[in-house]
Amino acid sequence: MPFHTHLGVRYLAFEDFLPPGTTHAIFTRQGGESPAPWQSLNTGGTVGDDPARVRRNRHLAFRALGREPDSMYDVWQVHSADVVLCNAPHPHFNNPPELKADSIITANPKVTLFMRFADCTPLLFYDPQKQAVGIAHAGWQGTLKDVAGATVRAMQAAYGSNPADLYAVIGPAIGPDHYEVGEEVAARVHCVFGKDSQALLRREYGAKPHLDLWMANETLLRRAGVTHIHTSALCTACHPQDWYSHRAQHGKTGRFGALIALA
Repeated sequence: MPFHTHLGVRYLAFEDFLPPGTTHAIFTRQGGESPAPWQSLNTGGTVGDDPARVRRNRHLAFRALGREPDSMYDVWQVHSADVVLCNAPHPHFNNPPELKADSIITANPKVTLFMRFADCTPLLFYDPQKQAVGIAHAGWQGTLKDVAGATVRAMQAAYGSNPADLYAVIGPAIGPDHYEVGEEVAARVHCVFGKDSQALLRREYGAKPHLDLWMANETLLRRAGVTHIHTSALCTACHPQDWYSHRAQHGKTGRFGALIALA
């Protein structure tokens, strides 16, 4: 799970886990041009940063990975389990209102899938047999709606993917030590996960339960039949030098980007 730096952009890649065939990265916040509180590689266009800077940051991130910015496909992320199948790039900075989803899949090597994060869980998918990729955004709402499993099922339906052939990466997200949730959320975790919820709702960090998003999404991936899973186990709230954290920075922060494409 090495970090790399290119064109001043620092990012995380998973060459030791993912089979050859993808270009992928989860970008840190380092290497862009945004000022505080978004310093510096902010890729989020709805957090108060200047749109022109955000666009330049995204372009810089793409070029650091050797991908053309015009190859991008992204969506409005709305904490859903909706999946978009895309066959061509959609490089517009402002998406139309109807383009709402939290998972994107493609089998077109000319498309670069892109999403933005600040505590929610990035999920990357690769099917080396059918040559398809996916990306998903899983906060607590998307996790409980099973956006991870929805992505697997969408790849099955669209490309004939066998879940056992898929490789899935669980990227940096807020760790259970920082992710206190209310009893109402804990009750919903019990409903979705049943007996598995005891391991996901950690009680050693305080009086209220703390949700383990990493383990929750790994559980959902295994339920969907995925066996090749790598969990970064990097807490965004613990490492503010690298990651934006909505909770640790009290909402005044940017969004780090993640991308995946067929090489």
